[in-house]
Amino acid sequence: MLHIFLYDVAMSIRGKFTEHPASVDETYLEHMRVAAGFSSELAKAAFCAAIHAVFPWRHCTTASTKVHELQAKMTAGARAQEERLQHLELVTVGAD
Repeated sequence: MLHIFLYDVAMSIRGKFTEHPASVDETYLEHMRVAAGFSSELAKAAFCAAIHAVFPWRHCTTASTKVHELQAKMTAGARAQEERLQHLELVTVGAD
Protein backbone atom coordinates (compact mmCIF):
# COMPACT_ATOMS: atom_id res chain seq x y z
CA MET A 1 0.00 0.00 0.00
CA LEU A 2 2.70 2.48 1.02
CA HIS A 3 4.73 1.81 -2.13
CA ILE A 4 1.67 2.60 -4.28
CA PHE A 5 1.13 5.87 -2.39
CA LEU A 6 4.81 6.81 -2.77
CA TYR A 7 4.70 5.98 -6.47
CA ASP A 8 1.61 8.18 -6.92
CA VAL A 9 3.30 11.05 -5.08
CA ALA A 10 6.45 10.67 -7.19
CA MET A 11 4.44 10.69 -10.44
CA SER A 12 2.48 13.73 -9.27
CA ILE A 13 5.70 15.63 -8.56
CA ARG A 14 7.20 14.50 -11.86
CA GLY A 15 4.13 15.79 -13.66
CA LYS A 16 4.64 19.26 -12.19
CA PHE A 17 8.07 19.37 -13.84
CA THR A 18 7.04 17.93 -17.21
CA GLU A 19 3.44 18.92 -17.95
CA HIS A 20 4.01 22.55 -18.99
CA PRO A 21 7.27 21.92 -20.91
CA ALA A 22 5.49 19.15 -22.83
CA SER A 23 2.63 21.53 -23.66
CA VAL A 24 5.11 23.73 -25.56
CA ASP A 25 6.80 20.70 -27.15
CA GLU A 26 9.94 20.78 -24.99
CA THR A 27 11.63 18.52 -22.48
CA TYR A 28 12.21 19.80 -18.96
CA LEU A 29 15.86 20.63 -19.72
CA GLU A 30 15.01 22.33 -23.03
CA HIS A 31 12.39 24.40 -21.25
CA MET A 32 14.83 25.30 -18.49
CA ARG A 33 17.35 26.50 -21.10
CA VAL A 34 14.74 28.59 -22.93
CA ALA A 35 13.35 30.08 -19.70
CA ALA A 36 16.85 30.88 -18.42
CA GLY A 37 17.60 32.59 -21.74
CA PHE A 38 14.46 34.70 -21.44
CA SER A 39 15.38 35.55 -17.86
CA SER A 40 18.86 36.64 -18.90
CA GLU A 41 17.52 38.81 -21.73
CA LEU A 42 14.94 40.40 -19.43
CA ALA A 43 17.62 41.13 -16.83
CA LYS A 44 19.71 42.89 -19.50
CA ALA A 45 16.64 44.88 -20.61
CA ALA A 46 15.91 45.84 -16.98
CA PHE A 47 19.50 47.03 -16.56
CA CYS A 48 19.21 49.17 -19.71
CA ALA A 49 15.91 50.60 -18.44
CA ALA A 50 17.59 51.51 -15.13
CA ILE A 51 20.41 53.25 -17.02
CA HIS A 52 17.78 55.07 -19.09
CA ALA A 53 16.04 56.22 -15.90
CA VAL A 54 19.20 58.01 -14.76
CA PHE A 55 20.52 59.02 -18.19
CA PRO A 56 17.42 59.59 -20.38
CA TRP A 57 19.47 59.92 -23.58
CA ARG A 58 20.88 56.39 -23.17
CA HIS A 59 19.05 53.19 -24.17
CA CYS A 60 15.93 55.07 -25.28
CA THR A 61 14.36 52.02 -26.93
CA THR A 62 16.59 49.13 -25.85
CA ALA A 63 14.28 47.65 -23.19
CA SER A 64 11.04 48.03 -25.15
CA THR A 65 12.64 46.59 -28.30
CA LYS A 66 13.90 43.56 -26.35
CA VAL A 67 10.49 43.01 -24.75
CA HIS A 68 8.82 43.07 -28.18
CA GLU A 69 11.41 40.61 -29.55
CA LEU A 70 10.93 38.24 -26.63
CA GLN A 71 7.15 38.45 -26.88
CA ALA A 72 7.34 37.53 -30.58
CA LYS A 73 9.66 34.62 -29.80
CA MET A 74 7.52 33.40 -26.92
CA THR A 75 4.27 33.44 -28.87
CA ALA A 76 5.58 31.47 -31.87
CA GLY A 77 4.90 27.80 -32.58
CA ALA A 78 3.76 25.50 -29.80
CA ARG A 79 4.06 28.33 -27.27
CA ALA A 80 1.42 30.29 -29.19
CA GLN A 81 -0.95 27.34 -29.15
CA GLU A 82 -0.53 26.91 -25.37
CA GLU A 83 -1.09 30.62 -24.79
CA ARG A 84 -4.28 30.59 -26.91
CA LEU A 85 -5.61 27.59 -24.97
CA GLN A 86 -4.89 29.25 -21.63
CA HIS A 87 -6.60 32.45 -22.83
CA LEU A 88 -9.65 30.46 -23.92
CA GLU A 89 -9.79 28.79 -20.50
CA LEU A 90 -9.68 32.20 -18.80
CA VAL A 91 -12.40 33.58 -21.06
CA THR A 92 -14.57 30.51 -20.52
CA VAL A 93 -14.13 30.60 -16.74
CA GLY A 94 -14.80 34.35 -16.71
CA ALA A 95 -18.06 33.83 -18.61
CA ASP A 96 -19.62 31.80 -15.78
